[in-house]
Amino acid sequence: MNYLKSITTLICLAFILSCSNTTQPQIKRNLYFNGDIITMQSNEPIYAECIVTCKDSIAFVGKLTEAEKLYPNSTRIDLQGNTLLPGLIDGHAHFAGFPSQAIGAQILPPPDAGAKNIATLIQILKEWSTPENIELTGWIFGMGFDDSVLEEKRFPTKFDLDKVSTEHPVMIIHISGHFCVVNSKGLELLNINSKSQNPEGGIIRRVPESNEPNGVLEELAAIPFMPMVLGPKTEKAITTFLEKGQEMALSYGYTTVQEGRAMANSHLFLEHAANTNFLKIDVISYIDYSISDSLLKTEWYSPNYKNHYRIGGMKLTLDGSPQGRTAWRTQPYLIPPEGAELGYKGYPAIPNDEDVIKIYEKAFKNNYQILTHANGDAAMDQMIRTMNIAKENTNKNERRDVLIHGQYIRDDQLDAFKELNVITSFFPLHTFYWGDWHKELIGDSLGNYISPTRNALNKGLNITIHTDAPVALPNLMRVIWTATKRISRSGKIIGKSQRLTPYEALKCITDWSAYQHFEENSKGTLEVGKLADIVILNNNPLKVEIDSIQKIIVLKTIKEGETVYELKP
Repeated sequence: MNYLKSITTLICLAFILSCSNTTQPQIKRNLYFNGDIITMQSNEPIYAECIVTCKDSIAFVGKLTEAEKLYPNSTRIDLQGNTLLPGLIDGHAHFAGFPSQAIGAQILPPPDAGAKNIATLIQILKEWSTPENIELTGWIFGMGFDDSVLEEKRFPTKFDLDKVSTEHPVMIIHISGHFCVVNSKGLELLNINSKSQNPEGGIIRRVPESNEPNGVLEELAAIPFMPMVLGPKTEKAITTFLEKGQEMALSYGYTTVQEGRAMANSHLFLEHAANTNFLKIDVISYIDYSISDSLLKTEWYSPNYKNHYRIGGMKLTLDGSPQGRTAWRTQPYLIPPEGAELGYKGYPAIPNDEDVIKIYEKAFKNNYQILTHANGDAAMDQMIRTMNIAKENTNKNERRDVLIHGQYIRDDQLDAFKELNVITSFFPLHTFYWGDWHKELIGDSLGNYISPTRNALNKGLNITIHTDAPVALPNLMRVIWTATKRISRSGKIIGKSQRLTPYEALKCITDWSAYQHFEENSKGTLEVGKLADIVILNNNPLKVEIDSIQKIIVLKTIKEGETVYELKP
């Protein structure tokens, strides 16, 4: 250990000497000072007086007087009291969906947008439906409607969307990302009709007393169609999508972003962005298990980025959405969804354990990191029992497999994931957006236990938190706020005992998230030799009142020493 520390010290010293050489004025050096510079290195906040970046890396972190001696020719950047952090890394998101959220009709409910009822939603879609917008994909579309918040407390149907257009196809995506609704024209183009069978792991909802589809598609009846429908159709549209999606990420301080379930179309979209040198930030994809063989054998599967893109491993989905009541539970929902009977518990995406074991065995044998989406406790039971069997049959290499979401996790399952060395990436935004809804669906005590971040930390699990954007806006300051406040739309506290501190929440989207992605040696903290991935905020999340955290805005995003986003005055 002492030998390794000595080697690290020598490398850092050599880096400092190379960057401090005043005979190389062409080397770009920036000295940031006069603000709250939080290094994120320790379990408690550590502040530095300044940092110096040299080309794409951090050359110095420490005292201002020492930096001025070592780097006299640096460009001085006065932070003017603002806050500087390592670049932000979401524990789980779907970057390929950012463009659709940025471009499509804004049908999120308040406070993010104005779709409070179905009439308003229809009007928003109509206003968006200009020829220029429709030309992008050939469809009228929007993302983020929420039946739990709509005044009617129901899903829109094809009959509602036919009021938007009967000439053009219409698709709207549920806020969970696990459902969509299409109009009659859309059903026709997707070839979904009364003769269509429900796919395994999905449901085509029907008109009462008829086998005609009502336009609502659940899970695997919906998910394969979404990237096909929402993909740009022309070179101009591709450029527009890339620009809008990347700008959205940069405006929220991302320097690394995840595509958490890449299908063939989304990978090709990101591959195109990389090959055309369009990406300004790092994008790491996890390929859906159903197409993993074709992509995990390519050059894109690598620990190193090529033009800011790489594949990091596989994605497996075991159930659906808790707010959509398709999460697979061991206990019945108190309020079953439309068309379901009392005693309904949701359902698995892959009913046969043997099929799941084979997927895990493939990941373990090939040393692929695997992310598993599981929301209901029955789905997590399946994950635990199948992963244990697969591990017995394969190698015992150090792994950093990840549970994504885990909303309805039980305490004993946290212990099981600790034994399996599974990282738990929680989704605390649920406490705000659907905290009241969860309590109605599963009861008060269980509703208070969603996303049990404090218990997971106390048990010694590695954790991160995430936005799951475009399920919600990729606003990482709001993620910190929800993880620390745990308050619902109605103002109720949702599991006070599970709150994180603001610093712990920051660790989840910097240091700990870098570790989740095997990138802790280059990202996540402000240390000499790491990449100069930096975000500058207008306030310090550790010093403002908790309710003010969600109002913090990103002033500047810097990737590898280059400013890639700056808030316009």
